Amino acid sequence: MSNETHVQTGGQFLITPISEAKVFSREQFSEEHQDIEMMVKEFATDRILANKEDLEKLDKDLSLQLMKELGELGLVGLDVPEKYGGMEMDKITSAIVAEALSTGFCASFTATYSANTGIGTLPIVWFGTEEQKAKYLPKLVSGEWLGAYGLTEPSAGSDALSGKTKAILSEDGKHYILNGEKIFITNGSWAEVFTVFAQVDGTKFTAFIVERGTPGFEIGPEEKKMGMKGSSTTSLTFTDCKVPVENVLYKVGKGAKIAFNALNLGRFKLAAADLGGCKEVIITAVQYALERRQFGQPIAHFDAIRGKIADMIVRTYAADTMIYRTIGMVQDEINTLDKSDPEYHIHVGEAMEKFAIELSMTKVFGSESFFICTDTGIQVLGGYGFIEEYHIAGAFRDTRIDRIWEGTNEINRQIIAGYMMKKTLLEELGVRDATLNVDEFLATPPQQNDHHLAHEADAIETGKRLALYLFHEALCEFGQDLKHEQQLTEILADIFTDLYTAESVVVRAQQASKSGISEKTIENIAKVYTAEMIIRLLNKALTGLNGIYKGHLSENIIDHLRKFQARMLLKTDIIGLKRDIAEHAYLRKTYSY
Repeated sequence: MSNETHVQTGGQFLITPISEAKVFSREQFSEEHQDIEMMVKEFATDRILANKEDLEKLDKDLSLQLMKELGELGLVGLDVPEKYGGMEMDKITSAIVAEALSTGFCASFTATYSANTGIGTLPIVWFGTEEQKAKYLPKLVSGEWLGAYGLTEPSAGSDALSGKTKAILSEDGKHYILNGEKIFITNGSWAEVFTVFAQVDGTKFTAFIVERGTPGFEIGPEEKKMGMKGSSTTSLTFTDCKVPVENVLYKVGKGAKIAFNALNLGRFKLAAADLGGCKEVIITAVQYALERRQFGQPIAHFDAIRGKIADMIVRTYAADTMIYRTIGMVQDEINTLDKSDPEYHIHVGEAMEKFAIELSMTKVFGSESFFICTDTGIQVLGGYGFIEEYHIAGAFRDTRIDRIWEGTNEINRQIIAGYMMKKTLLEELGVRDATLNVDEFLATPPQQNDHHLAHEADAIETGKRLALYLFHEALCEFGQDLKHEQQLTEILADIFTDLYTAESVVVRAQQASKSGISEKTIENIAKVYTAEMIIRLLNKALTGLNGIYKGHLSENIIDHLRKFQARMLLKTDIIGLKRDIAEHAYLRKTYSY
């Protein structure tokens, strides 16, 4: 898949020089990747977009028909072994399909598809017995059945392991008796098979496969939602529901492993789907701006509109880059596994967990990027953006849920900071040593060279030291109690994400230049993102340090901040570069990176 140096663990970007970074990006897609992307985009245009109005009316028959058509194309079983009718493609392909489906501008159908192929199917792929896989996977892969996932409860959302649904072994030892309720279940009224989590004996969090029609299992009415109106969302109720013991998934008490592995995969697929949405919004906004005339000229040529178009392009390029970089690292790790190992698929989940930091970053950045793009797109379209005809209005409603499901963005920010703290305290990362070298780094002038984006690269390297400096001060002040300082850990998570994303963008641009496919606009995008990132980073670091020391910063800290600022601030004409980025989009009348 790539010739990248094998990465041992997530978070390593923070202490690894940018000069050693390798970024997998769409420029490295194989011919097969490109063919699949084209096929899915054609399907999304011809079958999803063409039927969007009916799909949004919660048309079950139409949704299931499209799922069967995707099954016939092999796109429902991308992560399922061929033995059970799947394709078992790489994770890059899974992301490409998730992104390309957004061409259909119907997030409701994407949710139906994603819930089935992800959390509805993968727990069985990864943790099911041979009998369970043979029974359920062929029908899930073909689109004949849909799968669903029952984790959230009325009193257990982000704290999923605190769920109160109970499972008690029957006296004859043949069944578990389930009692409880699940809510917000995607595919709830359409699914035939459900992965449901319950507490065995009150403390052993366990997953069960529950079939529709099981006595004592009832599916509630459809929820009335702000968006995603074409996807099924219901509650599930279990009243003395008898589930055969052979339907325990994996092992009693091991439900957390199943739950979190499924969410890790779901996060990057959601990010990829949001990425596809960003691109469609940009295309719509660019084409509208070129056609809409006010004051005697297309609104595209007003400087404020240029800035908005450029903002969307810069953020989308950054999202694209950090998402596929992350998936490339995950795939490289999976490639080291032995497929003949009976626990191969369990190890796939463990491989993804190594990059929980970066996977959470993709979810946060992807979901927030799509929200920003839809909001900006509506503003470009003005009153027309508020009209359903242009699709952005519906996309704006639909994307609001993206910052909530697959773990709220608040939870994902805690994962980013929490895993970074854990890896630091357990010395899985060399953060302590890197922190000791901060003063030495600041005392050494940057190398004077004219290499491609050299100033941006040095600013990012300096930004890493500032992040380490802030992280060190926070750990020294709060120790392990830092996890309770959630406003501070959110700042740290945002800084880590911004640095990872900026590094990804700059390295991708450098790689493109070396391969001869670079163009000036890509360099401009890298310059703008880095320059704006540096301003955010400096502000967040100051806010964080003031929070740590309650507004009483020592002269030593202030001196450090001055040194960081002097080295990090870039002399970048952000306004001028944004004009060039927008004009390039106008020339091509699309998003083309």
